[in-house]
Amino acid sequence: MRRQLEEDESHSKERWLVSYADFITLLFAFFVVMYSVSSVNEGKYKVLSETLEGAFNSAQRTTKPIQIGDHIPRSSGQNEGEQKIQPVESIPRGSEGRIKDRTKGMREIADKFAAEFSGLITDGLVSVNENEDWIEVSLSNKILFKSGDVEPYDEAFPILEQVATILKSHDNALLVEGFTDNIPIRTRSHPSNWELSSSRSAAVVRLLAHEGVDPSRMAAVGYGEYQPVARNDTPEGRSRNRRIVLVISKDPNVRVTLRNKG
Repeated sequence: MRRQLEEDESHSKERWLVSYADFITLLFAFFVVMYSVSSVNEGKYKVLSETLEGAFNSAQRTTKPIQIGDHIPRSSGQNEGEQKIQPVESIPRGSEGRIKDRTKGMREIADKFAAEFSGLITDGLVSVNENEDWIEVSLSNKILFKSGDVEPYDEAFPILEQVATILKSHDNALLVEGFTDNIPIRTRSHPSNWELSSSRSAAVVRLLAHEGVDPSRMAAVGYGEYQPVARNDTPEGRSRNRRIVLVISKDPNVRVTLRNKG
């Protein structure tokens, strides 16, 4: 009986070895798994290395290299494959030059109008306004037409001749715009101010064309009473609204000018 107790006690003292062995086995398995995950696949690495080496060290695939510029024949002392390359000349900036020329031309036109009509400008019968795209020359009807009439005064012909002299040496598009006051007109030829303003602008276009301005770059436009610059409840305001405006565009195309102006 005593001997059996001693054997049981001895077995119980060595039981921890079983748990320790299981722990060591699991730990070993864990490190094996971690190593297999983190290790480099030498086969795949070798394939990748050979592919990159072949790409960078491959032979030239074109029979002749692409040349930039003019080819200069080799001199006797020049090595095979050595070539001189002519520098590429810069592209002329023609469009910018044309823009500058047209801007300069607009400045000249505005200066000519200001000089030729300085007296009428002082009297408030002509005004000249400009920006980088337009020049607007406003002519009062006092110097152009009688009330309700579309035939210019005799005194208006020299004024329009001066206008033509300034414009005919340039290729700028020209819109001739007619405006009236709000007093109704009802005649057989002009049942409303639309017809009156359009007929007046057309008469100015016809006279400018007769004096040498290119008809293909002009257009006649009538606004009637609907674009006033002053109130129509005073004689002074109505007088300011009755006018012809010459719109001179930087662009030479009259249809493009009409679209942009609208």
